[in-house]
Amino acid sequence: MAKSHTMDLTSGAVLPKMLRFSLPIMASGVLQLLFNAADIIVVGRFAGDNSMGAVGSTSSLINLFTNLFIGLSVGVNVIAARSHGANSKDDMQDIVHTSVLLSLICGVALAAVGTVLAPEMLELMETTKAQLPLAVTYLRIYFLGMPAMLLYNFGAAVLRAVGDTKRPLYFLTTAGVVNVLLNLLFVIALKMDVAGVALATVISQCISAALIVICLVKEKSAIHLDFRKLKIHGIVMKAVVRVGLPAGFQGVIFSLSNVVIQSSVNLFGETVVSGNSAAQSIEGFVYMAMNTFYQAAISFTGQNVGAKKYRRIPRILICSQGCVLVTGLVLGWTAYLFGHPLLSIYSKSADVIAAGMVRAQIILTTYALCGCMDVMVGMMRGIGYSIMPMIVSLIGACGLRILWIATVFQIPEYHTIKTVYTSYPITWGITLLAHIVCWIIVWRKLKKQQKDFFETPNEPKTEN
Repeated sequence: MAKSHTMDLTSGAVLPKMLRFSLPIMASGVLQLLFNAADIIVVGRFAGDNSMGAVGSTSSLINLFTNLFIGLSVGVNVIAARSHGANSKDDMQDIVHTSVLLSLICGVALAAVGTVLAPEMLELMETTKAQLPLAVTYLRIYFLGMPAMLLYNFGAAVLRAVGDTKRPLYFLTTAGVVNVLLNLLFVIALKMDVAGVALATVISQCISAALIVICLVKEKSAIHLDFRKLKIHGIVMKAVVRVGLPAGFQGVIFSLSNVVIQSSVNLFGETVVSGNSAAQSIEGFVYMAMNTFYQAAISFTGQNVGAKKYRRIPRILICSQGCVLVTGLVLGWTAYLFGHPLLSIYSKSADVIAAGMVRAQIILTTYALCGCMDVMVGMMRGIGYSIMPMIVSLIGACGLRILWIATVFQIPEYHTIKTVYTSYPITWGITLLAHIVCWIIVWRKLKKQQKDFFETPNEPKTEN
């Protein structure tokens, strides 16, 4: 691979490299969100608030099904980063071919389940009668693009593991432009409503997946993809599952709790649902910017563990938390302060905008807590601990959130939409504190296990 595409995360100052590594991921994440934002904006402006609410109401359900497999891509990222840090080319080859085949198998299975069960799942979520047919149409078409979406994510995980975050950005830029143009064509010119925006998204996902496959096929380094070598390697699969499955399971339960939240939101009518959908879309940009540093924490920590440079890990933690805190506070509060004009992009209705501002006031102003929580999880996963943060997150963020809806929200005087939204910052804060305690335990255990490396005056060189 050309030197310009890779980055050694095991030497040099951490902060400048973290910013160079993270900014392309941040831009890539923003472009991915533009897929969905373009869907919501176009249908909201040219098809009506019901169509916008239908598209937005599917997001929790989509995440519920995709997060398990996206979690597996986290496992790919961790073990690939370790192998790259240890300069193990044979292992990298096995990881690449296992990952590509695994993504295709999971994508096809996900597409089949999603398209068949779409109506039943949306009915369970109390989707409004006016929005249900539109939501079913959107969801079924969207799920047809699952193989392409997972293929892109698994391929991008391999590239990030070796420090290449620029080319995934280029691929998503191309796909994003196509997505927006097709949205305008299908919805405005061809009057296809939600089916048009779903089809545009699927086509753009296929383009980004094709570009990342071409990239890997043309590679001359350890991450070269040869279709004749596609195979599920047992050792790699076991390692991916050990790290990625807890991450994916955590994502599923998180999404399940969000489905409960969405069901509670649906009780307040179509206007609140539409405002909630628009506010969620804006929040997504802030979250994706913060999530960049979660991904950086995984890759940086993974490479340094592979290279046995453990004493760089505290610097990685400090830089990751500092970056995510500043990002969350600045972007969260900026999005809230400019909430009215931002929400007006999605809808012309004053009532919908007002409903969106209720959510924005509670979520966006406290969003930095969520980012800090995720970075702690990323640090532990980079070291190799995936089950512990999963359990803490499930109990703290998910369990408490569902408990809140089942208890506090059921009290008549607190049966309001504000009570639903307040469950987020409360559970983020509690879970963050729990993760900090877990990190202290993990770090002390690592220092004890790797005592020789911590006592060596200079960082050990990686042996090939």
